[in-house]
Amino acid sequence: MRFTKPAILIAATILVVTLAVSWAAFAQGQKPAAPAAAPPAASSQPGGSTSGSTVGGTDAGGADLGNIDEILEGEEEVLSGSGFSYDPGNRRDPFKSLLAAPDRPEIRGPRPEGVPGLLIDEIDLTGIFRTSKGFVAQVVASNQKKSYLLKEGDQLYDGDVVSINKNEVVFKQVVQDPTALKPFREVVKNLNPS
Repeated sequence: MRFTKPAILIAATILVVTLAVSWAAFAQGQKPAAPAAAPPAASSQPGGSTSGSTVGGTDAGGADLGNIDEILEGEEEVLSGSGFSYDPGNRRDPFKSLLAAPDRPEIRGPRPEGVPGLLIDEIDLTGIFRTSKGFVAQVVASNQKKSYLLKEGDQLYDGDVVSINKNEVVFKQVVQDPTALKPFREVVKNLNPS
């Protein structure tokens, strides 16, 4: 089914008017009761009847139309994206594109030397030492003959060291999967794997 441009404009206009009226009714119910005002003056029509559909910004149905500008400004704020936020909790954010590039820039080319070039999956934990500044972990990369010392907060190529205690090291590894619930996973390496 194809919609013409005038039909879409009419539908959008009806939607905006409906939202404005609904918002006005909602806002009317949320406001504290105002003190009673003096009754409006009678019009100068013959027979002493009062005029028309609106009195003091209120229509005959009791809806307040005086704050339409405020309602439309609030609607513009919501449509611009500054009036709301989304907390995905433990779910994937549905507003984040699956085709978008990852948040963390991917390093191209050769990996840097030393600890910043280590991959979490390639290292083996060989020892943990207690120092005056806390625990230090000794690791060996499977593709190198060198050993490295890691402390909490050290950045590796695909993650960082979260914590070190006397038996294990906890890493936070960045996951490059846009369908994953979290952009990282926790990897624990034990000193004495069982």
